[in-house]
Amino acid sequence: GEDLVPKKKKSKKNPNVETSFLPDRDREMQQKREEKRLKQEWMQQQEKIKGEKLSITYSYWDGSGHRRDIQCKKGNTIGEFLELVRVALSDQFREVAAGTAEDLMYVKEDIILPSDITFYDLIATKARGKSGPLFNFDVHDDVRVGAVDSRVEKDESHPGKIVERRWYERNKHIFPASRWETYDPLKTWDRYTIHGGEVNAKK
Repeated sequence: GEDLVPKKKKSKKNPNVETSFLPDRDREMQQKREEKRLKQEWMQQQEKIKGEKLSITYSYWDGSGHRRDIQCKKGNTIGEFLELVRVALSDQFREVAAGTAEDLMYVKEDIILPSDITFYDLIATKARGKSGPLFNFDVHDDVRVGAVDSRVEKDESHPGKIVERRWYERNKHIFPASRWETYDPLKTWDRYTIHGGEVNAKK
């Protein structure tokens, strides 16, 4: 009898034709693995950045300024920062010692910052206030603890004010509190102002 083995069909593919644009499961899987690896690497980098130390100069404002410095991390929320400040001020200011971080407000460049946002978010988005950037950090101190290089970034913008909410509620109709606005990430100011007067147009 005759062989019933099917004849192999001849491939009609031209090896010289560009096919890189066609779907290719192996290539797609490799791309997805690479994307996942890059995303994980980026996330790890961001977590490392959130752990970096910041030195924040602030002024506790109770009608007059009391300037202080405090260290926190980029990943800290404004609320966590306010708790660090509350603890630091407790020895000197009884009204602060008796309250909580929720009783305090952080006002930077005439913007009242919400307690749930992190310094990292504000820095990464280059958030701006009415009169300029909310934060402008430079590496200043190279503090070495043993063999560990622990750099501290220092805020070079104007010191923000820490105020009690009660003080703000009593004084919000009076300068400087009358200029303060709640942070809105979508809002931009076309003109920067200082002390209520228009200074210069944004370039």
